[in-house]
Amino acid sequence: MELIVAVYDDWGIGKDGTQPIALTADRKFFRETTRGAMVIVGRKTLADFPGGKPLPNRVNVVLTRQQTEIPDVVVCNSTEEAAELAKTAQRAMVIGGGTIYKQMLPYCDTAYITKVHTTTGCDTWFPNLDEDSTWKLTETGETFAQDDFTYTFTTYEKVG
Repeated sequence: MELIVAVYDDWGIGKDGTQPIALTADRKFFRETTRGAMVIVGRKTLADFPGGKPLPNRVNVVLTRQQTEIPDVVVCNSTEEAAELAKTAQRAMVIGGGTIYKQMLPYCDTAYITKVHTTTGCDTWFPNLDEDSTWKLTETGETFAQDDFTYTFTTYEKVG
């Protein structure tokens, strides 16, 4: 299983339930990378999607403790259930939010991380993979700029 996330210099990923900075190239990379995949997302993150609707051209899986039904979404009530379901997909990607990333990280072997070189006063963070000996930075792309922000696409892989 893989994951995709944009982090700031302090590994923050969100504030007040949304992504503070939206970069055009990062959004495009997200769309292209997740297209056709099973995506695993939390209920609150799903609500932050355009119109609160599942992403098109993907199998949307919502991981939530709530006993609920959501149109056009597969609902899983445990991390283990979502991980087992992911095994049935050709490609499965965890796409947030913070709690879902932390719950699903042990099941992932590849992380696509866009590093946005700023801080934004986030209230939600992703685990710092640079400080985690079970993860290794395996690819660093060139640095790009949009507006007043620079960002770099990176890939991490689980070791061992």
